Amino acid sequence: MGADLSDFEPWLALWTLVPEGDVMSMPVTRSRLLPVRAGDQPAMLKLAHSADERRGASIMAWWDGQGAAPVLAFQDEALLMRRAAGGTLVPMVQAGRDEAATAILCQVVARLHAPRGSAPPTAPPLGKLFDALIQADDPTLSRARDIATTLLESPRDPVLLHGDIHHANVLDFGADGWLAIDPWGLVGERAYDYANIFPNPDLASVTPDRFAARLAQIARTADLEPARLRAWAHAHAGLSAAWHTQDGTDPATARAMLAILESA
Repeated sequence: MGADLSDFEPWLALWTLVPEGDVMSMPVTRSRLLPVRAGDQPAMLKLAHSADERRGASIMAWWDGQGAAPVLAFQDEALLMRRAAGGTLVPMVQAGRDEAATAILCQVVARLHAPRGSAPPTAPPLGKLFDALIQADDPTLSRARDIATTLLESPRDPVLLHGDIHHANVLDFGADGWLAIDPWGLVGERAYDYANIFPNPDLASVTPDRFAARLAQIARTADLEPARLRAWAHAHAGLSAAWHTQDGTDPATARAMLAILESA
C-alpha cells in the first residue's frame, strides 16, 4: 500500500486495526476511507473532512445498524463501521431489475425512519439544504423554487432524514441485508428521503415511463400521497440543478428530471 497512512495511524493504533487496502478519497465530500480489519471483522475506517460528515457519524451510531451500516466506533473525525460484503444497487438497475432495487431502497428508508428509544442527534432543518435553490435567480428554476418553498412551509411527518438516499449509498451487507451509508442528516418531511431515488443511478434511468413506475411504487410502498411525492421530486430536481450551476458541473440529469416534471 503506497498511500500515506499518517492521518489514519492514530486511529489504527487506538482501535487495533490492520489496514487491508488502499486509501480512497471521496470526490464530493473529500472524506477518506481505508479498508481495515478490526479483530475478525472486515471494517472501513472513514476520516471526515467536514462538520457535516462528523454529524453523519453520530447519526449512523444512533441508527445502531437498523437500516444503516453498523458502527463499531467513532470519535472526532474518525468513524469505524462494518465493511459491506457486496456492492451497490446500481448493477441491479442496469440489469433491468429497477422494481426490485426500488423496493430495497424503500425498505431501507423505512428502517431508518422507524422510531427509536432515544432522542436523535441534533441536525439542521431540511430547509437549510435548499438555500441554493431558494436563492437562485435562474428563471428556469422558478417553478421548482415555488414548489420547494410551499413544501418547506408546510412539512408533514418530520423525521431525521438520511438526506442522500440513492442506489450507490445503499450497500449489500450479506446476512445483514441492504444498508445505507454516508448520511447527511437533516430534520424534515420523510417524503424527501425518497426524492433522490428518481434521478438515480444515471441519466439512462430518467425517462417518463420509469418516473411514473417509481412514483406509483414508492407512493404505495411508503404510504405517501403521489402528488406530494411528485412535488418533492420536482423540488429536489430544481435543487440539484442549482447545485450544478454553483459547481459548474453537468446538469443533464437534473434538467432531464425537470423536463419530465414540468411537461404535465
